[in-house]
Amino acid sequence: MRKSTRALLAAALVLGVTAGPMSLAPAFAAPARPVAQAPTAPDLSAVIGGLPSKDTTAALVRVGGTEGAWQGSAGVHDLTTGRPADPGGRFRAGSVTKVFTAAVVLQLAGEGRIDLGRPARSYLPELIPAAYGGVTVRQLLNHTHGIPAAHLPGETVEEWYARRFVEHDPRDLVRDATARPREFAPGEKQHYLNIGYTIAGLIVERVTGDSYEHQVAARVLRPLGLKDTYFPGGSPRIEGRHNHGYQWMRLDDGTTGLRDVTVWGATDGWAAGDLISTTADLEQFTRALFGGRVVRGPLLEEMFTLPKVADFGSGAPAAYSVGLSMKKLGGREVWGKTGGRWGYNAAIASTRHGERTLVYSVNSTDAKGQEMNKVAMGVMLATFGAPSE
Repeated sequence: MRKSTRALLAAALVLGVTAGPMSLAPAFAAPARPVAQAPTAPDLSAVIGGLPSKDTTAALVRVGGTEGAWQGSAGVHDLTTGRPADPGGRFRAGSVTKVFTAAVVLQLAGEGRIDLGRPARSYLPELIPAAYGGVTVRQLLNHTHGIPAAHLPGETVEEWYARRFVEHDPRDLVRDATARPREFAPGEKQHYLNIGYTIAGLIVERVTGDSYEHQVAARVLRPLGLKDTYFPGGSPRIEGRHNHGYQWMRLDDGTTGLRDVTVWGATDGWAAGDLISTTADLEQFTRALFGGRVVRGPLLEEMFTLPKVADFGSGAPAAYSVGLSMKKLGGREVWGKTGGRWGYNAAIASTRHGERTLVYSVNSTDAKGQEMNKVAMGVMLATFGAPSE
């Protein structure tokens, strides 16, 4: 396992680094700024120190729990001024959004307004065709539904960047996905995709008669005091304080370099991936969630129960539950969720009973690449330990 971890970290370094209009000059490097100590503080300082680098321009990290706390930031706010990264800056949380969506659905299930074992089509009969009539709400949330991804035009980051302001209607995404043949029978395999959570967001709207965004705000954001967390809707901008995100791509002059991708619409993600937040807010959310203050009673166990099926692609055991995923690190189970939007990687993670929690935002220059960003990987390993067999 140690060998594969080294290989993963090495692979994360393989990026196009041809000179472009933005450079990562040593003068921009900002030291890690720890504000509290924990057993992992020296390791974490080393992991995020020395930024910006070719694959990471900034990192914001919070470790908490009963085993100790540590906070640090490194890198730059932007490559033009080289100002130090803002530790309180907002960022795109990507698929961490799914945890909020799952929590709201489970709350509604606790109120008897959603039945996790009921077919999703019974809530949205005009949208989900009979071919997918056997897919349950629970299967939407644990990625065992068999519905393929909706088609989004473009094959390269340059093509997607050209369409970054196109707005997507979630209903259109569902219609496109459900018009395609299923990947497998519901409940037979697991395939991690956004589409299940897009449908789940629409079910929230149907049973409440309210917008998905308002329901999350009323049920999670306001009760927990998450004042810096919000949904951008059709706006491609991040409001308030935030560090810039960058992506390696082909530039207008034909060279390859870093382009500022901070302004980029996220309507293709919606209930699966458009949340904007801060590390402080996500740490507060993680503590509340794992402490049973967001989803209460037996329904919380849905988030810590892996379906007994194989992954659609690899054949490995399923790694995703309702809203979360699980990985054995440092000899114990670590539950959480990562997310990626262009220019931004984020994650929340915790041991089952909150002995150690982690939240990070890493400004990756290939945030949706095949390999995990090496700084993000290093932060995870320094916090929880090496992967267990």
